[in-house]
Amino acid sequence: MATDAHPTPAVDERKRRFLIGATGVVGGIGAAAAAVPFVMSMFPSERAKAAGAPVEVDIAKLEPGQKIDVEWRGKVVWLIRRTPEMLATLPKLAPQLADALSQKSDQPAYARNETRSIKPEVLVAVGICTHLGCSPTFRKEVGPADLGADWLGGFFCPCHQSKFDLAGRVYKGVPAPTNLPIPPHRYLADTKVLIGEDAKG
Repeated sequence: MATDAHPTPAVDERKRRFLIGATGVVGGIGAAAAAVPFVMSMFPSERAKAAGAPVEVDIAKLEPGQKIDVEWRGKVVWLIRRTPEMLATLPKLAPQLADALSQKSDQPAYARNETRSIKPEVLVAVGICTHLGCSPTFRKEVGPADLGADWLGGFFCPCHQSKFDLAGRVYKGVPAPTNLPIPPHRYLADTKVLIGEDAKG
């Protein structure tokens, strides 16, 4: 009876399982590496943001009286949750303001109101003085010695002493010619604001 000169070697099941597993892992890593550029392409790049891509902001943790800063188109944008007391100061200041009705200012039509906002309690404004581009400071205290007893809170530009109220409206007799700009924005939800795009897109 003839015998096989080359007997079949015994199969090492542990080695086979290891090789199959290793191949699967390497394939998975390769698939993930190929997917990363595709997924990242769905998010706006820093260059796109600087060029004007909308910026989504979560304001759920924005406390009454608090301000947060975000960047849009290379500019600082303020989001401030105004208290009822802050909002109550706005009608009192009209005689002291250069453009109380925001007729000469840069804002969407839906923000051409006393609060210059969609929701009265939330102000969204570009935090750059309209005089020479300095960044005003948020001064919410009432009547500080350096701003006068009639100061009811707002924004003060230390560069050339321009003053704005808590709606970003400019005072009379200061270097800044117009109110602070209000960027286009809309609410995606009660606590999510999209800056750089309004309801029209």
